[in-house]
Amino acid sequence: MASVKGLGGRLYSGETSVNIVGNAKRWYIVSALFTLLSIGALMLQGLHLGIEFKGGSAYTFPTTTATVEQARSAVQSAGITGELIIQKIGDDKIRVQTGSLTTAQSDSVEAAIVSNFNVSAADIDTQLIGPSWGKEITKKALYGLLAFIVVIMLFLAMTFEPKMAIAALVAVLHDVLITVGIYALIGFDVTPATVIGFLTILGYSLYDTVVIFDKVRENTRSITSTSKQTFTQATNLAVNQTIVRSINTTVIALLPVGAILFIGGGLLGAGTLKDISLALFIGMIVGSYSSVFIAPAVLAQLREKEPAMIALAKRVQARGSAVVNASVTSTSSGQVATATTADRRGPRNQPKRKGRK
Repeated sequence: MASVKGLGGRLYSGETSVNIVGNAKRWYIVSALFTLLSIGALMLQGLHLGIEFKGGSAYTFPTTTATVEQARSAVQSAGITGELIIQKIGDDKIRVQTGSLTTAQSDSVEAAIVSNFNVSAADIDTQLIGPSWGKEITKKALYGLLAFIVVIMLFLAMTFEPKMAIAALVAVLHDVLITVGIYALIGFDVTPATVIGFLTILGYSLYDTVVIFDKVRENTRSITSTSKQTFTQATNLAVNQTIVRSINTTVIALLPVGAILFIGGGLLGAGTLKDISLALFIGMIVGSYSSVFIAPAVLAQLREKEPAMIALAKRVQARGSAVVNASVTSTSSGQVATATTADRRGPRNQPKRKGRK
């Protein structure tokens, strides 16, 4: 227990080290598997866009006895045969989502709900969204995402260095692709709340990455003059020094998000909470992983290709070889000196026999 308690201090001082950056290939393989899975889900299933993006009609009405199949039959009896998505919201509501309908078709759906489930028309929450409005929302969401990425990259390039901005961009794209792929695999609807969740996890991922990169900059500020560590070794030390903070931050952030997801979205049936909390829950986990295992490794590989870092690596290697040779020579000399002294002093240390003067 004591060893676990002091692990953070040993990682920070370098007494204990986990070779995270040096094992970059392992993390790349894990990310590649999830990326391929996400691409496959997007190609085979695609995203289930909500009516806010593709247009359509939604009818939410209170009921405690109706089932999803009964609601589907009631809507189909009104002559609606196109796309139908029926969802149970909590224990006392059902949501019916259709494609774009005319005014007459919408009135028919409302009449079917009133006649089959004994509810009044005033109790039905109706949303009618045209396809043109949905396209406009989609365009604005994409513009917002692109603007966010451009601003963040410019900030990182000016605050740190361009290669750190590139490494952070790789991590961000990694997070977005995997999160969207998992969303497609699960089959949840993509709503404006989901887009807000995506933008939030990008900010969270970049926050964790910036903390690690700031420590990398501190450790490598005078690295070429000391010649004690390569850039990869200094980056790995920075990751070890900040990994405990990253884990603590992620766990603390996931606790309220998990409560919103499983209690608000699962038990209480709040659809908007479910959309945003699922994106946050998945994205925070993926973002924390990329900040620790992907972004620093990409940065180290980019910097190690620079001529100054190549020369530094050769000096560090030569210095390490010299230290090893000196240690071996010192040990061998000590053994020879000990043996010679023993040979010289051996006979004199023998006990004298009695009778001899």
